[in-house]
Amino acid sequence: MHSDKDTIKDVDEGGKGSIAHKLAENMKEISITEFFEKNKQILGFDSRTKSLLMGVKEAVDNSLDACEEADILPDVYVKVEKVNDDDYNVTIEDNGPGIVRKKIPDVFGRLLYGSRFHALRQSRGQQGIGISATVMFGNINTGKPAHIKSKIDGTDAVAWKMDIVIDTKINRPIVTNEQPFTWEGKAHGTRVDYCTKGEYRKGKQSIYEYLKNTAIVNPHAKITFDDPEGKRHTFERATDTLPVKSKEIKPHPQGREVGDLQKMLQLTQQKTLKAFLKNDFSRITDRIAEEILQAAKVTDKKAAAVTREDCVAIVKAIDTVKIMAPQTDCLSPIGETLIKKGLMTVLEGLRPDYYAQPVTRSPRSANGNPFLVEAGIVYGGDIPADSEVSILRIANRVPLLYQPGACAITKAVESMDWRRYGLDQRGGSGKPFGPAIILVHVASTKIPFTSEGKEAIANNEDIHNEIVQALRLCARNLKSHLNKKDKKGKTHAKFEIVQQILPEMASKSAKMLNRPVPDLSRTISKIMNVVWVEPKSSYDGKNKIKKVTYNVYNYTRAERSFRLHAILPREAVNETLLSDRFLNMNDEGKANWEILSVPPFTSVSVSFDLVGSMADTFSESDVYLSGVNSAFVMGADPLPGDWGIKGMEITESDTDVPDEAEEEEEEAAADDDDGKRKGGKEDDE
Repeated sequence: MHSDKDTIKDVDEGGKGSIAHKLAENMKEISITEFFEKNKQILGFDSRTKSLLMGVKEAVDNSLDACEEADILPDVYVKVEKVNDDDYNVTIEDNGPGIVRKKIPDVFGRLLYGSRFHALRQSRGQQGIGISATVMFGNINTGKPAHIKSKIDGTDAVAWKMDIVIDTKINRPIVTNEQPFTWEGKAHGTRVDYCTKGEYRKGKQSIYEYLKNTAIVNPHAKITFDDPEGKRHTFERATDTLPVKSKEIKPHPQGREVGDLQKMLQLTQQKTLKAFLKNDFSRITDRIAEEILQAAKVTDKKAAAVTREDCVAIVKAIDTVKIMAPQTDCLSPIGETLIKKGLMTVLEGLRPDYYAQPVTRSPRSANGNPFLVEAGIVYGGDIPADSEVSILRIANRVPLLYQPGACAITKAVESMDWRRYGLDQRGGSGKPFGPAIILVHVASTKIPFTSEGKEAIANNEDIHNEIVQALRLCARNLKSHLNKKDKKGKTHAKFEIVQQILPEMASKSAKMLNRPVPDLSRTISKIMNVVWVEPKSSYDGKNKIKKVTYNVYNYTRAERSFRLHAILPREAVNETLLSDRFLNMNDEGKANWEILSVPPFTSVSVSFDLVGSMADTFSESDVYLSGVNSAFVMGADPLPGDWGIKGMEITESDTDVPDEAEEEEEEAAADDDDGKRKGGKEDDE
């Protein structure tokens, strides 16, 4: 007599020899390495040109991450050497902390092995695929192993070298020729040598371009590149300031999916739902946890007893409760000053006219992952004016060179109306044209790339909106500069006419009539009627000293008191700022000078020095004036509303029509001048 179990077994085996059984016999598990071996294009190794670049990119990214985690200023060396028509030897060496001997095989010979995938903080590497995929690709297409050398920090540490090949069947490294050796040169670091099939090209999507853009957004790194033609390119370190180290944080509740919440509840160590919300997420207090539970109409039950329906209600409730923005210490923005410094150092050969003040936006959350956006614009100089603007796309300090059309950064740039900001945009949409370079950096604990190759950022709505906001702020700075430049040019022409031609006419007329040259200061002021701010500067590159002087001319008919304002790089501030007119400076570098009682037709000067590697990042044209109606000011912008101090009151004299007393004074002076001239003439006769 058969049991039910036996009956089921008989039924199942009764169809033996069917197509379904034959298909079942062929089913087997494949390793992740085998999958990527047959789908190399997913990792970006889909052409020989691209494959050569991707290998360098992954190794350099790892080097920069390792150095920064160990608080070491990166010194990275890259060499690409042509072996024959198809094969290239690639070398990447850094001065990082090195890798422990027993971990070297797994780091370079095992896909999806790393320390950053589960860490909720900003880093270049996220998946543990890049460098091991590079080794695998070289193994496959040349049959040669990768040669690894590494020495950890410590005077007694031994350096090790070994050859590594990846067994794609089991995703495990095969190590040969492992032995200790004497590391010469750097005190510690890692060196990777591998051979791969590729094709070296120049241009926008080249190794040189990638390293140049990497140097722009990593100004603390020195990068040396020996290309296949034997030329050495060195991108010098622009600053000794390391980026702020990102810290690991708990996930932010906003943007979480129902499945995420269920998985977290399965793994939580908390006993109750309220404790889970408070302790497993960031920015949730007892009060906010209570609000979420009340809005979801869910009681504070045991974490293990939470149902799917409860999770759906909680996810919806989170969107209705006001929760603080994500923590900022999990991100490491480049910063406005260093963005400008990086652009100035690497793009020096283009001699741009203007670096629009870069913008760093406040952190936001997308799908529960904190992110922020930074942007900068470079304009003029030798940048081609008749072609599309160049867009430098950066994700977690890593340049993105491929798939620009699929990237959220490109889409955000194309969605704006750049004609409003002084750039040409044919048809009113798409990439703008003009002598400009646009840089956008997206920093996040988890960049939503379109593929494992990390070539483009997915078009997330929250990220798109933040990019647009950052670009608008930069574009306004650019427009303000262009307007100021145009207005200043026209006023300069007017000044030349008034200050040169009128005095010459007066001098010649006086000479012809044999009379004294009249004082035209009141006449010139009446015609000009402005407070003119004229900046001057000089930079000593050898000693890294920038001297700045502001000459302020009062070409109005009234005595003036006002304040001068500028944002200075705090690292470069010198004690010479502490002059009689210097008022104060806050932690953000916003400096203020107070100038009192400047008579009409006179001028005053404010001078100071900036010292150090950040001195040249200060743009003397970015100056503000308060206390005078902006309609009467030339050469300076009105003080922004977010400056944080109260501007001086605008006086009644800041009007287009002088008051009666002033008119009477001018008429009396004019009569007096006429009387003197007549008297002088009579005496002569």
